[in-house]
This record gives sequence, structure tokens and C-alpha cells, in this order.
Amino acid sequence: MKNFSDAGLARSEFRGTQRIARLSRMIYEAAIARVYGGLAGEGFPEIRPAHSAVFRNIDPEGSRASDLAQRAGITKQSIAYLIDGLEKDGFVETVQDPEDGRARLVRLTGRGRAALDALNRLSEAVDRDLAAALPDGRMEALRSDLAAIVRRLEDQGSGAQ
Repeated sequence: MKNFSDAGLARSEFRGTQRIARLSRMIYEAAIARVYGGLAGEGFPEIRPAHSAVFRNIDPEGSRASDLAQRAGITKQSIAYLIDGLEKDGFVETVQDPEDGRARLVRLTGRGRAALDALNRLSEAVDRDLAAALPDGRMEALRSDLAAIVRRLEDQGSGAQ
């Protein structure tokens, strides 16, 4: 698996005091590179980071496109574009909503579930690698601290999700 330094995080960038937002961005970008690079290696080269708007937000039984857009914080047009590409590549299907015959549900196909499983597995591997860089027990404390920051940002209406 790639080192985080392979994602452009040269040690020279760690001189002096770093802003939390910048450090968070650096970790996020390196994690995304590892997860999506690994995904291509597992046979899913079509999946891009933008597709996380669907994979992160879809319900196990399927979701309406409008719900996916709302959860992801993007436009209905943007989610429709992502769904269309994922459907063409065999990751999702659209079916009639059994609760409302006028509506359509987006559901993962078998291939989509396999891609989601791989995304989760690769993300967990990144978390384990990050945890290895910290003293025992610090990862859970860090996760708790970051969650508190996100809650504060949400309470302040910053748009953090």
C-alpha cells in the first residue's frame, strides 16, 4: 500500500505550526488517493471520489435521487449525472418505488455492493494505518475530538457535513 508521502505530503511541509484545516485536508487528500487507487487495483477503476455522493448516502434498500442529492449537499442535476454513469457501468439500477409509483429508487447492484464493500475495507485500512502513527488509544481520542469540532461547526452553521 502507498505511503502517505506518496500522495504529496513531503516532510518539509510539517515545519512549524500547521492549521487544523490544512492538516485535515492533507490527511483527506492522501486517504482519498489511497482508497481510490486501491479501488482501481481491486477491479473498480470507474469509481471516482465524486461517486462517494452516492455510495456514502444510499440506503440498503435503495434511495430516491432527490434524497441522495440532499444528503450529499449537491444539486439534483449533479446526482443524476453520477447515477447515470454508475448505472451505465453496472453499479446501480433504478427501479420503481413500491411506495410511490411515480418515483424511482436507486439501488446498488451486486457489483455496486462489491465496490461499496471494497471502499469500506480500504477506508478501514487507511484508518488502521493512521492509528499506527499514534500512541495506543490516541486514535479514538482524536476521532472524538474531531467529531466535537464538526459538531461545533455545524452548530455555527458553517455548512460542515
